[in-house]
Amino acid sequence: MNQPIAQRYDLAFVLYPYARSPDQDLPAKRHKVVVVGGGPIGLATALDLGRQGVPVLLLDDHEGVGAGSRAICFAKRTLEICDRLGAAGPMLDKGVQWNVGKVFHDDRLLYDFNLSPEGGHAFPAFINLQQPYFEKFLHDAILAAQAEGAPIEIRGKNRVDAVTVADDHVSLDVTTPDGPYEVEADWLVACDGARSPLRTMMGLDFNGRVFEDNFLIADVRMKASFPTERWFWFEPHFKSGDSALLHKQPDDIWRIDFQLGWNIDRKKELEPANIRARVDAMLGPDVEYELAWTSIYTFQCRRMDRFRHGRVLFAGDSAHQVSPFGARGANSGIQDVDNLGWKLALVTQGKAPDSLLDTYDTERVQGADENILNSTRATDFITPKTPVSKMFRNAVLDLAASVPFARTIVNSGRLSVPCTYDGSTLNGADHPAMPGRTRPGSPCPDAPTPEGWLLQRLKGFTLLTLDAVAPDSVTAHGVTARRLDLSAGDNEALRARYLGDATQAVYLIRPDQHVAARWDRFDEAEVTAALSRALGHL
Repeated sequence: MNQPIAQRYDLAFVLYPYARSPDQDLPAKRHKVVVVGGGPIGLATALDLGRQGVPVLLLDDHEGVGAGSRAICFAKRTLEICDRLGAAGPMLDKGVQWNVGKVFHDDRLLYDFNLSPEGGHAFPAFINLQQPYFEKFLHDAILAAQAEGAPIEIRGKNRVDAVTVADDHVSLDVTTPDGPYEVEADWLVACDGARSPLRTMMGLDFNGRVFEDNFLIADVRMKASFPTERWFWFEPHFKSGDSALLHKQPDDIWRIDFQLGWNIDRKKELEPANIRARVDAMLGPDVEYELAWTSIYTFQCRRMDRFRHGRVLFAGDSAHQVSPFGARGANSGIQDVDNLGWKLALVTQGKAPDSLLDTYDTERVQGADENILNSTRATDFITPKTPVSKMFRNAVLDLAASVPFARTIVNSGRLSVPCTYDGSTLNGADHPAMPGRTRPGSPCPDAPTPEGWLLQRLKGFTLLTLDAVAPDSVTAHGVTARRLDLSAGDNEALRARYLGDATQAVYLIRPDQHVAARWDRFDEAEVTAALSRALGHL
């Protein structure tokens, strides 16, 4: 999606240099799971499966992380997932944390907003962190997991050139610096990006919209006194585009986005002198800075019809694409990993039917459709295509300065939130007295407990009890949900988020920390049936 880079800074890591594998001297060896693509989604998939004891082989056509900051905004839910994978600590330490955003029209501040208005969460609403760092920290977590025995193997400079899908396995033709070889997989996870070669090899495509607009990224290195906030301008007074965005990153790097329009001369716009003219107009002529990385991008809101094709599962940008407005790309891809990892692990271990993987498709298609809808609305608002739509947009902006409801139109879908899987076949019983935010299908909100943050204590299937009597565990089809017993007492966060008007509660929580079912008391038959349902035994 990004166009050729005019200038870049050297933020790249060689993480898995090429080494000859014994597989290259043998007939095609069968692996339990093969992941193709060593970006953030592929690395997270391999890490999640390996930590669950599933042997996984990751193939990538490079040897690590490429240059350029690329994705930079990582949401709280992504950090919570990475924390479960053992990678969030360094991300939080390195990243620039922020909760506040400001919206301007011309030179007028319309309003600001706080994406984390309530306390009692371990992580901030967002961090800004260049994608190469994000990938490096995931790889560091893989190294730590390998040291503890996790069966994860990564092969760099192993390019997949052909794929053949059979009923019980997938065959891959792989090219290396030492020549070609073949490998087989019980299951293949395609994490090979927006231009997914695997998707093309299988004759599959996207459906959706391609937006007729161009945006210029200018990452600049400078010392600046701007606060650590997200600033967005409609029709900016510095006249450097129809809209503009400013974000702070680590290492004194600031991300600036300029909206350019559709009919542009890309080569001319990428000339350093022309980029500097835009940046100077924004920052002022006396600000010293260095152009670190620049690119022009267009964007699309599209997805595959299905994310599961037999033994092949697509995740991240290979399955769906959205505009960058809302930071939904990498964040939604990590949610794919969160949804797929436990399901694929249980299927490979024989503890769940492979039909459970169909719910990966339905739940994450729902998530993609939600992202595409909100991203499309935000993009249409930012880039009106007719005089009438622009008049409407500016009228909404004028109202937003003083009327709160208008701000929901301005902010529609702009920033990433996790999907609630309403209507999922895995959902069990609900209780009307409990809060809507923790209904079945929803991601569990964090809360402080005496022994640490709630989400950090949810391991695998969990039977969460609040002031309710229940056994230590419940088992169905060889899978056990272990009890986490908490007293709500004067813990306002727990009471507000999990009890509501109920006096006690029993929650069945999935390994991806989404609610499977909930009751106001424990009933062994009901809980066992809900666990069976969550395992795909419908």
